[in-house]
Amino acid sequence: MNVQDPSIERDYIPIADHAIIGNLRTAALVIESYCIPNFDSPSVFARILDKYKGGHFSIAPTVQFTTKQNYLPNSNILQTKFLNDEGVVNVTDFLPRHENGDSPAPSLFWLVRRVEVIRGVASLRMECAPAFNYARDEHTTEFLPDDSVQYCHQKKVRFRSPNLELDLRYVAEATLDNVPTPEVNIDYLDLLTKGHLGPAVCCNLSLVEGQRVTFILRICPEKAGTPEARPTQELADRLGIPLEVLIAGASKMRPQDDPFLSASTNQYWNNWIRKSTYDGSWREAVNRSALALKLLIYEPTGAVVASPTFSLPECVGGTRNCASWIRDSSFTLYALIRLGFTQEANAYLEFIFDRLRNKNPDGSLQIMYDLPEIELSHLDGHKGSKPVRIGNGAVNHIQLKFGRPLVHVVDHCREPDLEVRGRERHFTIMLWVAIDRGIRIVEKRSLPCPQRSAWYTARDALYEEIMTKAWNPTLKVFGQSYEETDVLDSAVLIMPLVFFMAPADPRFVSTLKQILKSPERGGLTSNNLVYRYDVAKTDDGVGGKEGTFCLCTLWCVEALTRAGEYERPLLTRAIAMFEDFLLYSNHVGLCTEEVSDAGDALGNAVQGFTHVTLISAAYNLSRTLTRLKY
Repeated sequence: MNVQDPSIERDYIPIADHAIIGNLRTAALVIESYCIPNFDSPSVFARILDKYKGGHFSIAPTVQFTTKQNYLPNSNILQTKFLNDEGVVNVTDFLPRHENGDSPAPSLFWLVRRVEVIRGVASLRMECAPAFNYARDEHTTEFLPDDSVQYCHQKKVRFRSPNLELDLRYVAEATLDNVPTPEVNIDYLDLLTKGHLGPAVCCNLSLVEGQRVTFILRICPEKAGTPEARPTQELADRLGIPLEVLIAGASKMRPQDDPFLSASTNQYWNNWIRKSTYDGSWREAVNRSALALKLLIYEPTGAVVASPTFSLPECVGGTRNCASWIRDSSFTLYALIRLGFTQEANAYLEFIFDRLRNKNPDGSLQIMYDLPEIELSHLDGHKGSKPVRIGNGAVNHIQLKFGRPLVHVVDHCREPDLEVRGRERHFTIMLWVAIDRGIRIVEKRSLPCPQRSAWYTARDALYEEIMTKAWNPTLKVFGQSYEETDVLDSAVLIMPLVFFMAPADPRFVSTLKQILKSPERGGLTSNNLVYRYDVAKTDDGVGGKEGTFCLCTLWCVEALTRAGEYERPLLTRAIAMFEDFLLYSNHVGLCTEEVSDAGDALGNAVQGFTHVTLISAAYNLSRTLTRLKY
């Protein structure tokens, strides 16, 4: 809970203070970041990246207040409470879903924000200020009759840009007897001096207990209904039926007691999470991570995005603002399979099969499917962190361990790889993993493999090479690459996770213990959180500083868990590190990409890979503790 004073000019909201809603087509950080209709569509709201002209849809009290926020139980419907002495307001945010995920009814590209006073009185202000196409396109704003419900004589707002049209509607209701329907008067709001390229709208609300206003921002229907198809009194008289019956017949797409699909949406999420088979410790954190990961799935294709946000800084004020890697989606689905969600895995495989039908000329897949990297120099960046980028410059990176025919990997496994921008290195382990997994698939499925002996030879030779060339006998650690064995990289923590070596191997344990030291003592751990590597000692082509990497912290938990079976103090350290990490999730259980030295969230949010490894770490740690009766 935090205290906010609306009389003070609004600054950037910390990254950790955001929550996510979604509909398996797109997602929104309420409501500071929103791309519509799909994940890869241009943003309409991006105030998280520019507090003046990025675009926003805000609802907040006009007097000092405190806030509390939570998800409805086992759901992705968000609830925010504004509280002060005079009253309590509840704002419910969601993107609608039909209760039956296989429903033939079309998806509704709606953003629903329901405002309801549950105690006392409240004065609030609503502002809707879209900034189309990453705040690059001009738009017009006009008020039109809201003909979606013919008997209501009210206006709706139409925002028109060159490539997208949105309308803002509202429904005012009284939920208690003897309470009048609230008055809603939307007016123009001029934000041109702040850099907006078209008029916004605003509305001041004075509500009492029992009054409710629901705002619906939606993509305009492609074809408006003909006048004869609309439920008017004239048409009802001509048909000889009451107007109420005609309206009900015209609204069969949505249940009359749930016109905005709030109950259906909540039931959809409840039904989905009930399929989880996880029964270990930290279940609340695991379920919330699963619900967050589900939001990152693009339902029409089964693809998984790494994060719904882009260009949030890894160091506030710095330049490390790259987009996320979609290639990490396979790890996402591995975590979901562990929880029993096999439907998502099957859908993702169909996505991969579709990509295989359209391979690159050399037979490879891309390491990600993303937009070309473009800098949006007109946006200021979160707290001045420039440049703002969309897409990813690494989209055309060549990585031998990913997306290439295994025969090619085997033939070129001794060559340097491109893991960072502009620098080829012999990185330590993932090429071995690629070949080993190919062998495992062949063996487990009894598939024909004329090159079987060559694969074994290449894998074993690569193992010996890594053990020799990546090992630093002076520091007694595995280095980041053959060329820089004096540079620690916490990516080597996955060695026992991918079965490259035993967790009790003295060389791995020595590396693990060195990583656990503070950076000042040559390690990578600060406040029980782990850096990927020391950017002062190695150039990754991006520049600037970064925070501790949540993924690497959770890899460290898993490594400690496995090594702790043989050295119990390490298992104790794994529990402490995991419990500490959970403290850095935000107030609704969501995780970002990185954490600063001061404990502030950094990088893209919500970060899928972080939640993936949280699930994996909790699963393995819980299973180990149960088996050892620890």
